[in-house]
Amino acid sequence: MKITAAPRGPERRKRDVLARLERESDIWVATADGGLPCLVALWFVWDGECLWLSTRLTNPTGRNLSGGGRTRLAFGDTWDVVLVDGEAKTFTSREVPDAAAGAFAAKTGWDPREDGPAYGWFRIRPQAVQAWRGAHELKGRHLMRDGAWIV
Repeated sequence: MKITAAPRGPERRKRDVLARLERESDIWVATADGGLPCLVALWFVWDGECLWLSTRLTNPTGRNLSGGGRTRLAFGDTWDVVLVDGEAKTFTSREVPDAAAGAFAAKTGWDPREDGPAYGWFRIRPQAVQAWRGAHELKGRHLMRDGAWIV
């Protein structure tokens, strides 16, 4: 693919990232436990500050998020890269805020709370965000550091 568009400015990149967080429903979730890394695609919902995910507490992703609390998230398109490094907090189905679980169910059509206590909920608070479309946008790709937008 030949790049013909001019690089986006930081404000445009931030708007584009926020728009993707609102409209997309799937995100790649990377975790590790000090051994084998784990990468899976999960549904998510964005509440304006954090991403909410749900998966079984006993699978590798659930164990890694519960135990380590760190993750890297990415959208699937390699021509429109968004990477989010975040800190995870675990909630049971009884502890998850109704607003988060309700928004997740409305967006995905699935409510993990109805599938029993095996499913945990994970609030991912972004700590760093990068976004770029092609090599010409690598400069200026950092949009958030230490949990604060820098644009």
